[in-house]
Amino acid sequence: MSRRLSSPGRPQSRGNRPGGWLSALPGRRGTLAELYSGRANSFGLLRLLLASAVVLSHMYPIAWGHLDPLWIKSGQQTDIGKMAVIGFFVLSGFMISASGARTPIGRYSWHRALRILPGLWGSLLVSALVIIPLLYHWQHGTFSGYWHHPQGPVSYLKGTWNTSISTGWDISGVIEEGRNRGTNYDIGVNGALWSLKYEILCYVIIGLMAAGGVLQRARKFVPLLALGLWILILRDWVNMPTLRGIPGDTGSAVYVPFLGAMSVHFIIHLVFVFMIGATFQLYRERLVIHDGLALICAVVFGLTLWTGGLFVFGYPAFAYLLLWLAIRLPGPFQKIGRKRDYSYGIYIYGFTVEQALAMLGYAKHGKPVYLALAMVGTVVLAALSWHLLESPLMKAKNWTPWPVRKLKERSAARAAAGADPLAAPQPVPTAGEPPKVSA
Repeated sequence: MSRRLSSPGRPQSRGNRPGGWLSALPGRRGTLAELYSGRANSFGLLRLLLASAVVLSHMYPIAWGHLDPLWIKSGQQTDIGKMAVIGFFVLSGFMISASGARTPIGRYSWHRALRILPGLWGSLLVSALVIIPLLYHWQHGTFSGYWHHPQGPVSYLKGTWNTSISTGWDISGVIEEGRNRGTNYDIGVNGALWSLKYEILCYVIIGLMAAGGVLQRARKFVPLLALGLWILILRDWVNMPTLRGIPGDTGSAVYVPFLGAMSVHFIIHLVFVFMIGATFQLYRERLVIHDGLALICAVVFGLTLWTGGLFVFGYPAFAYLLLWLAIRLPGPFQKIGRKRDYSYGIYIYGFTVEQALAMLGYAKHGKPVYLALAMVGTVVLAALSWHLLESPLMKAKNWTPWPVRKLKERSAARAAAGADPLAAPQPVPTAGEPPKVSA
């Protein structure tokens, strides 16, 4: 076992170890840098659980017309689905910031596009060209009217391919017809897509930080940004008439190029938790993984759900809990999702599968049966998405366009020629003067 060496002339004490006073308490496991391994963590399991939680949460508004039970129990602060999204953003912030710090901006952008867009586009095509047409035929006994509807599949794809949802949530009135018949209560083919443009926005922010050298040379900017956003949330919470509820104006929006209209509320809150995850990554040598601190965070998270202040205190506590679980869960859990990551597919297919099941009347069999059928159908589509689309295309992450490759080859050739001592003429020593030799 390796031992930590002290600086010469400076004794190593518990007070000097990362974690400060926490180091003196039982339960300290080490710093994140000491314990984290890219091959030995439970991020895959956590992503699967969070994606499944989204499916669980969505069945309530889709098939029963109300939010899941956490909405009422938390005093209308949040629901299971939104907390799962918060978890996704924390984990993404941790992993994506590492990618941004070590990868050139062009390659970083290519990796991010490969990971999010092919799966999204595949799910849109499956929904618009397979699932929803079959539901339209089930409703009307014909496909006539589906393809040329003013809000038909072409219109839907045009407004959804970039996650902006600019042409509406329905296709050819299929979901609206289900609502008229009393089988469906939500208005969208795939309401889960709302968070993807905020994820892309966070990718862009990390990319700009990486390109500007912030992640490598000015990493303090990341926790300072998180702190600034936290202060905005704290201000809104203090100004609320009650401790429970959602702080801030949830109705204001801004237009972001490519991504369309975006809620200011969600920009602040989701970028905040994303930057918490990024801070964990950038300061991993100082962040202590501590069982006692995890217990305190669990208590804080539970209390804020019950009494209020979830957004101010509960979010950071929840973020630390996720990271602690990723490190501390036993080895068998760390193998889940390592080679086959179905979590993204579950997230982007679950909502549409649940809409189809509700429209076909499966909600009448009760919540357990409905949820089981939804999970089976969703996992099948997620597995197909991973094996046929996501995983094969991820193999192209090291692909370089031909013009860029040629430019790099020429630059490398020029650099090699400049480094070759035979490529440049050597000075001829004058008579009586010894040759000069560099040290």
